Amino acid sequence: MNDYAKHDDYWNHNSAYHPWLVGIASRNRGDVLDVGCGEGLLAQRLAAVSRSVVGIDADPISVWRASERLQPIGNASVELLRFEDLEPAERSFDLITFVASLHHLPLRAALQKAREMLRPAGKLAVIGLSANKSVTDWVWAGLCTPAAYAGSLLHRETRNIGVAVADPRESLAEIRQTATEVLPGAGIRRGLYYRYRLLWQKA
Repeated sequence: MNDYAKHDDYWNHNSAYHPWLVGIASRNRGDVLDVGCGEGLLAQRLAAVSRSVVGIDADPISVWRASERLQPIGNASVELLRFEDLEPAERSFDLITFVASLHHLPLRAALQKAREMLRPAGKLAVIGLSANKSVTDWVWAGLCTPAAYAGSLLHRETRNIGVAVADPRESLAEIRQTATEVLPGAGIRRGLYYRYRLLWQKA
């Protein structure tokens, strides 16, 4: 049993970063693709500051939940679709978001496809998970623990929202190296709640 049914709106270590993503979207108010949209909370929030929002997810239950959430919102929709199956030549966006979904995909191929699907001056924004492989990784994770615990208590974290989870494969150093090669100039920063932020703008 997940907690989603009891929480139409919720806070967790991913939704903690929604304001950052909504802020990015509000600066261009364009067309947004949310990859791995889950039950649609971020898509709902992005729709308020965007021309259109399309959420995609490979999980039928998540798509059903998202469609229920987004049904009253005229400029937001959801599709049962894998990111790998999108055709870059057929669709383009001003902003593409990944929240705890990039590590479910082959990293380099996903970043390359996102780059191709962005319009000129479009942005890619990622809230991601990385594997702890170095001493620095483990030390940072340890430093995050008190803040993560405090945030969970303060915001009454909803831990289980009934979406697919997976362990990350790449370390932050490996992600940064791949991003540097695929997305020159991408900014990557460690964040709280065991997450990192990546932001890149297409020329």
